[in-house]
Amino acid sequence: MRKRTTLIAGGGGFLGSHLCEVLLAENHDVICVDNFYTGSKSNIRHLLSDPGFELIRHDITWPLYVEVDEIYNLACPASPVHYQHDPIQTTKTSVMGSINLLGLAKRLKVPILQASTSEIYGDPNVHPQPEEYWGNVNPIGLRSCYDEGKRCAETLFFDYNRQLGVEVKVVRIFNTYGPRMRPDDGRVVSNFIVQALKGEDITIYGDGSQTRSFCYVDDLVRGLASMMETPCEITGPINLGNPAEFTIMELADKVIEMTKSKSKIVFRPLPEDDPVRRRPDISKAKSILKWHPSVPLEKGLEKTVSYFSGILTSQFQNSA
Repeated sequence: MRKRTTLIAGGGGFLGSHLCEVLLAENHDVICVDNFYTGSKSNIRHLLSDPGFELIRHDITWPLYVEVDEIYNLACPASPVHYQHDPIQTTKTSVMGSINLLGLAKRLKVPILQASTSEIYGDPNVHPQPEEYWGNVNPIGLRSCYDEGKRCAETLFFDYNRQLGVEVKVVRIFNTYGPRMRPDDGRVVSNFIVQALKGEDITIYGDGSQTRSFCYVDDLVRGLASMMETPCEITGPINLGNPAEFTIMELADKVIEMTKSKSKIVFRPLPEDDPVRRRPDISKAKSILKWHPSVPLEKGLEKTVSYFSGILTSQFQNSA
């Protein structure tokens, strides 16, 4: 039987590189597309020698002409530090990038999966967040380039499905962590671990009572692949995330304990529009995908701490 050829836009990023690995292991041919704005060649360097792997440096805000059997769109900066650095480009990536990839899916008559986000829900008034909740999003704030860009992308996906018959799959990803996160990406797990390992103050924005739900990358990628395998009538959106809810203070304490750090906790003002509570309702993922996360926070943090410890040790040796 002919191998399936899969296009992964954003394949050089944190999530994308793990998805490349999983699909290669399942005997796919994988075309990884990335402009390396936030992705890194180091994430996929070990895959370059695999005969089933192909790398294309490309920005999806421009059309792409390839022949594939399925498309994953993971291309967009996902941390506030990076998506706020060039907010216009962030919006263009979500909107124009989606139009270009949806056009490709339409031409090829293949399924396309959109990696959407829990930021769709904004600072939610409903808790936990089900897919039916429309969200509470500031359309003109500092985070809007990402939040509204992803919301518009979802609109495009469902309109291409209804109007043009494109087979679409939409998942809403909640906080995900693990190896290959960038040390400078500004997200809470990587921030805390890097600060703890360096013995620096651990910075909490707000009073630490705000909550998040943290999903380990292996669980998340398994959910993405499961969604792609669903029948064509399953479009989503479907939440993917870990429903175990922790305060930011609890996370900081866990990281300090695991790293045996002497770091002190310091508090800073909460950024504009930062959600106070965030937890997915994954009832649909359980019933439709037969998916639920299996890696507890402590186990996932152990692997992530080990990864960052290796990165920092390497940086220190290279600078010596």
